[in-house]
Amino acid sequence: MTKKRIAVVPGDGIGKEVIAQAVNVVAATRASVEFTEFDWSADRYLKDGITIPPDGFAMLARDFDAILVGALGDPRVPSNIHAKDILLGMRFKMDLYANVRPVKCLDDSLCPLKNTPAADIDFVVVRENTEGPYVDVGGVFKEGTPDEVAVQEDVNTRKGVERVIRFAFDYARKNGRKKVLMTDKSNVMTYAHGLWQRVFRKVAAEYSDLESSHMYVDALCMHMVRDPKQFDVIVTNNMFGDIITDLAAALQGGLGMAASGNIHPGRTSMFEPVHGSAPPFAGKNIVNPIGAISTAAMMLDYLGLSAEAAKINDAVREAVRQRKTTQDIGGSLGTRESGEWMANLAAGS
Repeated sequence: MTKKRIAVVPGDGIGKEVIAQAVNVVAATRASVEFTEFDWSADRYLKDGITIPPDGFAMLARDFDAILVGALGDPRVPSNIHAKDILLGMRFKMDLYANVRPVKCLDDSLCPLKNTPAADIDFVVVRENTEGPYVDVGGVFKEGTPDEVAVQEDVNTRKGVERVIRFAFDYARKNGRKKVLMTDKSNVMTYAHGLWQRVFRKVAAEYSDLESSHMYVDALCMHMVRDPKQFDVIVTNNMFGDIITDLAAALQGGLGMAASGNIHPGRTSMFEPVHGSAPPFAGKNIVNPIGAISTAAMMLDYLGLSAEAAKINDAVREAVRQRKTTQDIGGSLGTRESGEWMANLAAGS
């Protein structure tokens, strides 16, 4: 079997620590992969002013099958220009239009909701990843005066909306899920989200085997904490996806547990844990590596290495069950020790 080529960008702060553990756990499964590490980070930017080389994105798409990225952000770069160039650059310039966020609580002790078992929290959020307010279209008029006007455009194209909605339905079918819910604020954003409404109805009609429904995003937030069991696959726009997935992460034990993939089916795609770089905690061996390790499992599954991905997911579940974890989720191990425990289990499974 030809080895899958994976580019690794550890990033800043705690990203370097957790990505190192993710790489070690993947290696322990003996997956047929090879890693190439890139130093794109605040350190690199402060050294030579380079965020990403001019041919960086083309090189990633040409030479690699997937990209594993750590957290980016450093107070020494107040503008965070390097993080924007690298992360948003990958999403936009590589057209990684579907952000996929599994939301699964692995133990009752991690669920913050009263009288809600962990088994009730098992859904996936599919977020449109290349449009919306994140395209940076807008401007400021009469800045600094009492008459200042700030405008930010929410860009939604029919192509962009349709392909991510279709991705959500295809994802549901492929993964044995039964329901797809679209969330928006079309009662206020009548033009932008009216497009979402029309396209969702059209696409849903092609998937009669799946239940389709709609919920306004404010109601969705309420029901996510009142009755998360009802959700299966949720598809939404870029901004609302950004917001609700942080709420969703809290339901599974915090951002340290959350994995994600930025995907364009059939192309080189990027996978990243969703927590920040947390500079105050960097280098202290205290941060939770599970989000990064679970992200690596997502990546392997995307690459067709499902057996190796399953080994990692089993190791993560067992680590949580036995409290072989960091303190934030009830364990007493450090980042390295927790990662090594999961690597050893994955190696023997």
